[in-house]
Amino acid sequence: MVDSKVFTSVDSLRDEILSRGTGQKVGFVPTMGALHHGHMSLVRKAYEYAEIVVVSIFVNPTQFNNSKDLEKYPRTLKADIDLLSNEGDVIVFAPSIEEMYPPNYKEIELNLGDLATVMEGKFRNGHFNGVVNVVNRLFEIVQPNFAFFGLKDFQQLSIIQFMTKELKLPLEIIGCEIIREESGLASSSRNARLSEKEKDEAVILSTALRVAKELATVFPPIKVKEIIFGIIRRSSLELEYFEIVDPITLLSISEWAPGSQACIAAYCGEVRLIDNMQLTSAK
Repeated sequence: MVDSKVFTSVDSLRDEILSRGTGQKVGFVPTMGALHHGHMSLVRKAYEYAEIVVVSIFVNPTQFNNSKDLEKYPRTLKADIDLLSNEGDVIVFAPSIEEMYPPNYKEIELNLGDLATVMEGKFRNGHFNGVVNVVNRLFEIVQPNFAFFGLKDFQQLSIIQFMTKELKLPLEIIGCEIIREESGLASSSRNARLSEKEKDEAVILSTALRVAKELATVFPPIKVKEIIFGIIRRSSLELEYFEIVDPITLLSISEWAPGSQACIAAYCGEVRLIDNMQLTSAK
């Protein structure tokens, strides 16, 4: 076990990165804390690409459109640091809101087009504007060569890739596979808010996605959606959306395309969960 070094200011973080020596590649894993084995898989992937690994822990208020959701988001900094200490000499950046958004901070405006108006964007007004700004700000602070994001947040990953390209940022975005519990439930910080009974009930999300993948070999997208709607509505979950989309545009499709993606969001009790799965081969 190695004690992870924790920094709360931009200047101290940059000094630490510089002290590690020039010419070292920097891998970056941005998080909102409440870390789990899914996050640890991102950290391990970062070490495959870089000598220096930075993990940020910052619950970004600007990407929450629901104040109660922000208030209830789990904050477990000490446990997070302990978990990271098992993964090597990780640099932890845990800034305050004032450090992230000082008085001279200028919000960036980026036209995300349809990427930000469908699915999550439709139900979480302003969410992706907050995501773009916090991630761009973190990139500016950390100046990584590589940044690692889980594919569970498929739409977010698409938007960050778009942002990186549009702003011509000098780094590579690496999408990493979804890590699941033994039950099939996608690992998420929000799972900590689920009771054991709700965790069992929430497995219907990954089950429905696997069924959709099987159905994709037989039926067109509209029929698959109809069947999945029925499955979820017979469960205890409250479905927000189930979409089958083009993996690039994120627009709903009526015919199968390479890499067609199914994305789902639903409430299990008070907890909002998302998941996704590729239904057709990318080739």
